[in-house]
Amino acid sequence: MTVVWINGAFGAGKTTTARELIELIPNSTLFDPEVVGAALTQLLPAKRLAEAGDFQDLPVWRRLVVDTAAGLLAELGGTLVVPMTLLRQEYRDEIFGGLAARRIAVHHLLLAPAETILRERIAGREVPPDLPDGEMRVRQWSYDRIEPYRTALASWLAADAHLVDTSALTPYETAVHIAESVGRGAAPVCDIVQTPEPTAETLAAGVLLFDDRDRVLLVDPTYKPGWEFPGGVVERGEAPARAGMREVAEETGIELREVPRLLVVDWERPVPPGFGGLRLLFDGGRLESGQASRVLLPGPELRAWRFATEQEAAEMLPPVRYERLRWALRARERGTALYLEAGVPLG
Repeated sequence: MTVVWINGAFGAGKTTTARELIELIPNSTLFDPEVVGAALTQLLPAKRLAEAGDFQDLPVWRRLVVDTAAGLLAELGGTLVVPMTLLRQEYRDEIFGGLAARRIAVHHLLLAPAETILRERIAGREVPPDLPDGEMRVRQWSYDRIEPYRTALASWLAADAHLVDTSALTPYETAVHIAESVGRGAAPVCDIVQTPEPTAETLAAGVLLFDDRDRVLLVDPTYKPGWEFPGGVVERGEAPARAGMREVAEETGIELREVPRLLVVDWERPVPPGFGGLRLLFDGGRLESGQASRVLLPGPELRAWRFATEQEAAEMLPPVRYERLRWALRARERGTALYLEAGVPLG
């Protein structure tokens, strides 16, 4: 099962190209995630929609895109062609990571006409005559999103996707180019780790590693949003501390000589579609300066690493992970271990 994700700025011609592409790729189906967004406008309270601003900011939209794509492929097989702008890297991680967890390969292509061409195409878009404020809602809305597209292109998008310069191409010619690029491997499957989704509560072990300034090592996974500690799910029959040591070696190349000391046991409540479970944090100690400078990251799984102060970590980590870290640091200072439920110490 395969997804061909056609990315690009608003007005780049993604949907028109996708319609041409399904005629060129055998057993392919068009799936436009805009349909999911439109459905949510009918299902969610107006207050919640107003809070989000853009439906892509709704976690339920991102989950439903993954679930709907997986459901369509389970029903129809073949290839799903998805024309959808994705400019936020964390949303790309969440959606592509969710597809990878379902063993669905993703080819990520970016339609990248010159900006002058893009503006000409936006200016030439038809505005429904009966649409209130149509000029503002259709054209100006697209113009306003050129800058975020430019920023994403410079920071991560160009390196992540296979670029197709469509400045001089018709939608049909673009579709031919995409079909050929996917077919011959010029637009390879996204290099993203496949982490199977849990089917029950899980036990996970993380390890805190520190530099000579007592900053903690954080890593940026490619397959889910937000920074994280080195670590992962404990395998069947594996001791949790040993699992943490194994994950540290796999993720960073650092071999811990001693079994790390337990700092925190945190029960993470299930929040559908997640199952929750026990999350353990261990103290891996202070790294020698040579070790800290030789951190190695596996490309498909982790994008970046850095040492962070507690204050910096508060900005980088999702709230539940930050609370876990905060109490782990207090436990480390006190030389004890703490039991938490949903990030709150008890007992």
